[in-house]
Amino acid sequence: MITCYLRYVLDPYKLAEFEHYGRIWIPLVEKFGGQHHGYFLPSEGANNIALAMFSFPNLAQYEQYREQSKTDAECIAAFKYAEDTRCILSYERSFFRPVFE
Repeated sequence: MITCYLRYVLDPYKLAEFEHYGRIWIPLVEKFGGQHHGYFLPSEGANNIALAMFSFPNLAQYEQYREQSKTDAECIAAFKYAEDTRCILSYERSFFRPVFE
C-alpha cells in the first residue's frame, strides 16, 4: 500500500472554497480505487496550511489514477474549480508506506 500525503498552502480567506474542493475530491479518489483518509483544514496554529491523505494498493495504481484523472470530466471540473477560485497557492506531494496494527 502507498499513501499520498499532500500539504497545501492556501489563501486563508478562501478556506470555504478549499473545503468544497476537498469534498469534491474524496469520492473521485475512491472512484478510481483509492481510499481517501480525509482533508485536514486549519484550526489552531497556521491559518493557511491544510493536509490530505489517500492510499492506493500500490504505486502503479496511483499512477493509473493520475493518468485517468487527466481525462475524467469530474476531475477536470475539480481542477478548474481550484484554478478559478485560486484557493490553493501551492502544494507538495510525498508518499509513505503506512503501518497498521
